[in-house]
Amino acid sequence: MAKKTKKATSRSAAQSAVKKKWSGSKAAARPSARKAVTSKARTTAAKSSAKKPARPKQRIAVSHHREEDFKADGLRAYAKYRDLGISDATHGLAQAHVIRLQGPCNPAEVSKLHYHDVEFQMVYVLKGWVKTYMDGQGETLMQEGSAWTQPPKIKHMILDYSDDVELLEVILPAEFKTVEIKA
Repeated sequence: MAKKTKKATSRSAAQSAVKKKWSGSKAAARPSARKAVTSKARTTAAKSSAKKPARPKQRIAVSHHREEDFKADGLRAYAKYRDLGISDATHGLAQAHVIRLQGPCNPAEVSKLHYHDVEFQMVYVLKGWVKTYMDGQGETLMQEGSAWTQPPKIKHMILDYSDDVELLEVILPAEFKTVEIKA
């Protein structure tokens, strides 16, 4: 029992020493400075969240493969697109589709330098291969299993592709502008 009393006395003495150390003017300045920073951060966070309108609640999107879902109503005339329902489910936050480039490749039609005014773009090769050009990257052969991102507004083009190529593309936001660069 004497040991417990000794430990309790030692702990109490240590706590008193710590309190004495911070009882001067520094201690008074520290807590208020911390509160000011915390308060300022909370105010800034509240202001930034007040600026953004609340997004509508997203819903689940399920898409099963059906050949009749591939449509020639997308960005490029030489491609068929299968919309995966992501744009509707996210209220325009993102878009995802499977793209089939129609073969044989005609470089005169497909090899046009352009960029997309997007926040994010990712492509994954599901089947076949595609040869691309991206500004700063040069020519790259992408094969089944390859994936790449294209930074916002990067100039790029398709140079060639296999007759059976299928790509999965994810873009944010769903609606965006494509700008073709005239040579």
